[in-house]
Amino acid sequence: MKTHIWRVMTLVLVAVFLISACGTPATQAPVEPTKPAVEPTKPPEATKPPEPTQPPAPEATIANIVHYYSGELGKKDMTSIIDQFNASQTQCKVVDNTTGHEDFKTQILVMLAGENPPDIFSYWAGARVQFVVDADRLMELSDFWKENNLDDIILPGIQSARDYSGGIYAVPQNYHFTGFFYNPKVMATAGVTEMPKTWDEFIAALDKIKATGVAPIALGSKNRWPAQFWFDFLVSYTAGHEYRAKLQAGQASFADPQVVKAMELWKELVEKEYFVKDANAYDWTDAADQVAKGEAAMTLMGTWITGYWDGNDLKPVDDYDMFPFPVIDPNIPIATFGPVDSWTIPSDAKNAACAKELLKWFLTPDMQALWAKGQGALAATTKVDPSIYTPVMKKANDLIAGGTLWIPAYDLSTPPPNAEVGLNMFAQFMNDPSQFMTYLEEAQAQSIEAFKQ
Repeated sequence: MKTHIWRVMTLVLVAVFLISACGTPATQAPVEPTKPAVEPTKPPEATKPPEPTQPPAPEATIANIVHYYSGELGKKDMTSIIDQFNASQTQCKVVDNTTGHEDFKTQILVMLAGENPPDIFSYWAGARVQFVVDADRLMELSDFWKENNLDDIILPGIQSARDYSGGIYAVPQNYHFTGFFYNPKVMATAGVTEMPKTWDEFIAALDKIKATGVAPIALGSKNRWPAQFWFDFLVSYTAGHEYRAKLQAGQASFADPQVVKAMELWKELVEKEYFVKDANAYDWTDAADQVAKGEAAMTLMGTWITGYWDGNDLKPVDDYDMFPFPVIDPNIPIATFGPVDSWTIPSDAKNAACAKELLKWFLTPDMQALWAKGQGALAATTKVDPSIYTPVMKKANDLIAGGTLWIPAYDLSTPPPNAEVGLNMFAQFMNDPSQFMTYLEEAQAQSIEAFKQ
């Protein structure tokens, strides 16, 4: 190969010399000079050769990012964070190749299975990260974690979101609290001045609200996942967190009496017309709008709803507030179910060094504060001053700090194939709760097959 290259170079040099030779006229015999018609002009003075220039700076490394912050809630802030990173760098630039939020769930798995994965991508901590780790598609980040002292930076309560199969494969970006977010004016009109703490108090509040002609509960289950929080709380708060964990792992059955009991409670709420009709026709922002407009009193949702409402100029406490899911069994510890959003790097990322620089940028106090305030998220790091939070977000933060258990939501705590089984069942239930036993039996059969994959 080297011999061939030298031969080519030799031929090129020979060609250059030949071309140069052809450009020189042949020598002729001297002839008598004639007087020019016009006086010859004075030849131009010799000019100095140009000063040597510095060699051009090497081009920046381009890293590709894919994330699920593509909706109106996250796109603006994520674009700002990436733009600020690019402006601060000379050797590393990031290009955002994100698609739609729902499309992301399929897009990322296709990209990871192919030969052109992104250099860094967002993912929900829990079973979804584990699923990709099991496929050997993620880079182990223990060295990165240690080099950047993340034990001292990431909140202790969510550090478990990093660990999979004995290694560190994800770095938390933020986390969320799920509870009831409500319209204070609607509550006051209904005479609900103290937020319910027990199930009986909750039902009594729903009855008071319904009596005013307002729907007590908004739910937008068009994309299925918003319904999962009802399943999470009702199963865990009646059968216990350990039982729910077994169900998520395929070690318990959708047809078990514990699940049937939880679904009967949910069915009673729907049949008493506490929910806005046609929940499957709306998405979560529609439900949020119904609460904001006073068409419904409350919705069970994560703290990201506060970012949506803040973006629509609603004021915390005055226009919206929150309370935790009411206790059903006092012997079961209180908990919340939600996501830890994290960042991961594919095992065959082409520009992993640049991706790690971006990852460090995400964790800086300024970027964490920007993201938390814009998203209605709780920052993943200890370096963010809690005073950045609104009174409603501070309430959620204090609940976690006060001992409320944080547990990954349904579709984040079971493998993706089994998550699809449950999500489909929830949508079926909201369409016609009277057939829930049939749905549970079908879901169990599908779950068995899902865990065989």
